Amino acid sequence: MDINQFVQDFADCFDDTDASEFTPELNFKQLEEWSSLSGLGIIAMCKKKCGIKITGAEIMEADTIKDVYDLVMSKAN
Repeated sequence: MDINQFVQDFADCFDDTDASEFTPELNFKQLEEWSSLSGLGIIAMCKKKCGIKITGAEIMEADTIKDVYDLVMSKAN
């Protein structure tokens, strides 16, 4: 999966934030909509779309969408 598709799938985990705001450099935890439920949605998305299991602790260590993408890609190899 390329980063652009990952960003799009990541944006789909959020209901109230416009998809145009999502970029690889976005610090997603600064979004008003960010919550633990959003984190669970990201975990589910990574499992469903990429077949990769990540944890809540790993998400909390990430700052940007690219950080999460890099984590997923490192586990895919």
